[in-house]
Amino acid sequence: MTNGIKIISEKNKMKEIIVQNKVIARYCSSNFIKEGVNFFSNNEESLQLGTWNYSKGKELLPHFHNKFVRKIETPAEIVFVLKGAVQVDIYDFSNNKIDSVIIKQGGVIILLNGGHGFKILEDDTKVVEVKNGPYFGNEKDKTWI
Repeated sequence: MTNGIKIISEKNKMKEIIVQNKVIARYCSSNFIKEGVNFFSNNEESLQLGTWNYSKGKELLPHFHNKFVRKIETPAEIVFVLKGAVQVDIYDFSNNKIDSVIIKQGGVIILLNGGHGFKILEDDTKVVEVKNGPYFGNEKDKTWI
């Protein structure tokens, strides 16, 4: 690991960014998706991100998720690029830019700690964003860098 950035697999484009022993972000290209169901988040993280890769006819057992209180101090965010490309700038806890990741079609990043910013690199870029709720508005939920 150099400068808090751990390349898990250069060939398959899996990258983990760590600062002060905390995961700031994990990036995964569509090439990283293996057969079956695979999570590349840790069980204790506030937002879980996994991938599926199954053949036609595969069935997953019907289920629901049990209710119980979970404490989330820092909201997390997942950005999935459907089309186009996005540059994600990653910031440490002191607001220093420490890395940039370019996410292309099919790529995904989970942002768990620290700060981040986005730059759209291609026209007609389409993104799905998922984060913890509830949302309390910019004044309470965000600190601008």
